[in-house]
Amino acid sequence: PHRTELYEDPPSGCWPIVYSPDYNITFMGLEKLHPFDAGKWGKVINFLKEEKLIADDLIVQAREATDEDLLVVHTRRYLNKLKWSFVVATITEIPPVAFLPNFVVQRKVLKPLRTQTGGTIMAGKLAMDRGWAINVGGGFHHCSSDKGGGFCAYADITLAIKFLFERVQGVSRATIIDLDAHQGNGHERDFMDDPRVYIMDAYNRYIYPGDGFAKRAIKRKVELEWGTEDTEYLQKVHTHVEGALNEFKPDIVVYNAGTDILDGDPLGGLAISPQGIVKRDEVVFKAARRRRIPILMVTSGGYQKRTARIIADSILNLHSLGLLDKERAACAVGSSSVDQMIRDSAKDFSNLS
Repeated sequence: PHRTELYEDPPSGCWPIVYSPDYNITFMGLEKLHPFDAGKWGKVINFLKEEKLIADDLIVQAREATDEDLLVVHTRRYLNKLKWSFVVATITEIPPVAFLPNFVVQRKVLKPLRTQTGGTIMAGKLAMDRGWAINVGGGFHHCSSDKGGGFCAYADITLAIKFLFERVQGVSRATIIDLDAHQGNGHERDFMDDPRVYIMDAYNRYIYPGDGFAKRAIKRKVELEWGTEDTEYLQKVHTHVEGALNEFKPDIVVYNAGTDILDGDPLGGLAISPQGIVKRDEVVFKAARRRRIPILMVTSGGYQKRTARIIADSILNLHSLGLLDKERAACAVGSSSVDQMIRDSAKDFSNLS
């Protein structure tokens, strides 16, 4: 495989939480034309800093994915199409972008998305090293190798999994748990005939993208009705996450934790409360960590101003339950690693039992 900076080890002592200020999209107010809060990622980090969970030097700085990195999945033809501003305007659903010179579009729209994509790839390796990782951005599940859409210009989920398959010993099976309100048709198209990847997808059956072809790749399809509420939703998530992980034993879980299931989301059409979202993430993390399966979480869709606070609250909740331990690997350098592993597993066990 080509040499990539994305797989270089971060400083030990970091949390496996990946972010860069470059994630945020801001230019001349144009981002306000999309229902997306284009500064959501920075707000999540600010809330976590206020709560003293993290500090700048304790998180992993995301790096931008290079063309060479992107070509692990994407076709050259597709990457060339992004040099046309009107193509990017269509993908991001911000029409005025069509009238901007492409160098502006590259710098102000695509670079943030490439940096989030690099973050997801980095978080894949971190999850294998530490048992879990969170990319505060990413989750572009409508993009496949040769087609973008729905605000997704790069296929970061597919990329993270293909990188692991190609570069990390002992990773040959992956499970995608996609709980964004929309069907994840990008990774579904990419892994359509790949027996190494098991996809569970729970989504509002009536909204974008309604991709019937892509649905054939879903091994566990949970089609939700308009206005689904917490009780029914959480029961379905619990049943199907447990079922999925019992049916297929992966080496990694990629968890697409979209917050557009939130009640009042203009695009999602579901009615889950903030507490329901926090509980959902807990259900998924518990299921993976109890089975000792590394988990990579990406934040995906979520189009309201209050979603950043909910994502931060969810991460704080996972931490308070002992599901996010910092000690796992690189940080255990001082003590004998065997002693540390014994302590870790005892701690994990007492947390989970």
